[in-house]
Amino acid sequence: MSNTAFDATNLPYADGDFYAFEQLLTGKEQDRLAEVREFLAREVKPIAVDCWNRGEFPMDLIPKLGELDLVSPVRRQGYSNLFAGMLHAEVTRADASIATFMGVHDGLFAGSIEALASQEQKDAWLPDIYSLKKIGAFGLTEPLGGSDVAGGTRTTARRDGDTWILDGAKRWIGNATFSDWVVIYAKDVADNQVKAFLVDTTLPGYSASKIENKISLRTVQNADITLDNVVVPDFFKLANGNSFRDTNKVLKVTRLAVAWQAVGLQMAAFDVARSYAVERQQFGRPLAAFQLVQNQLVQILGNTVASMGMMVRLAQLEDAGVAKDEQSALAKAFTTARMRESVALGRSILGGNGIVTDYGMAKIFSDAEAIYSYEGTHEINTLVTGRAITGVSAIV
Repeated sequence: MSNTAFDATNLPYADGDFYAFEQLLTGKEQDRLAEVREFLAREVKPIAVDCWNRGEFPMDLIPKLGELDLVSPVRRQGYSNLFAGMLHAEVTRADASIATFMGVHDGLFAGSIEALASQEQKDAWLPDIYSLKKIGAFGLTEPLGGSDVAGGTRTTARRDGDTWILDGAKRWIGNATFSDWVVIYAKDVADNQVKAFLVDTTLPGYSASKIENKISLRTVQNADITLDNVVVPDFFKLANGNSFRDTNKVLKVTRLAVAWQAVGLQMAAFDVARSYAVERQQFGRPLAAFQLVQNQLVQILGNTVASMGMMVRLAQLEDAGVAKDEQSALAKAFTTARMRESVALGRSILGGNGIVTDYGMAKIFSDAEAIYSYEGTHEINTLVTGRAITGVSAIV
């Protein structure tokens, strides 16, 4: 087999939407999704593997993404949560790294501003955020604080007249090597509550260094951030970000987005595995002619459909305004577990070719590991769900 992707568009169910979930979208939403899909096929997929191999972000893509106007489809543009989820899955299907870039900028960063800023702050900041003229990052995780960051935030904020002084460190902060702004969550030394601040990355005392040697989402520019007596004007403290409970308003939504990423990455695995199985010849027959291979492909498809079905229903609950945190937690835990299985099956179908990025599957397989872990680990999301169904907390 050549390293040129096989064109499977003439196969049955070529779009991978086996249960026709897209038909639940309005006509306008279907057209918009088709527009984005065409953009991704033209601008993102051809460069995705090369950028991943080099560990470099395609900066020239940002203005094009800005023109496509993808930021805040629900909150600003009035689309449904179902459309927004399918959109995020489709971007992930093309490249999980670009989906993560958008998830950080849109869901975490812009989402923090939309949920926690005053109207005056929103008016000042959001236009450039929506157009991608200003790129944002989200500073919550710390070198010594991951799953326990709710109570274990070590970065501090100290009020000093009409300014705040921030000190501490953040880790795994996506986009932070080139972002213009970053929302930093820091514990106020006066009341011990976690508060949110918009930090200009050019301020004295702020520094960000790229995390090297990753095996997953290599295109994403994750960074270690250091804050050394960074002086932030009081206007840049998010007016409604005054406790970790406020922070959770953002995380509940972004956890849904990561579950949609798990759907999209399974779709990508199915695309590559099916194409390979149809074209690759072994023992004088295509791999797809072997029962065990068909079983693996159907298992990937089944996992994808099950994950999509859960997410469709959850998006409907979100649109109705009745979705709960524990439902998001179960979705993230379930879909990422199915994703891990699906990408492993896909890699197996490609055999040795599944461990080189030339064929796409190695990248998909590796990217799954990051998605499995961020926005709440599988274990933490399982315990959040377990607490909801038993009334007993097992989180120590």
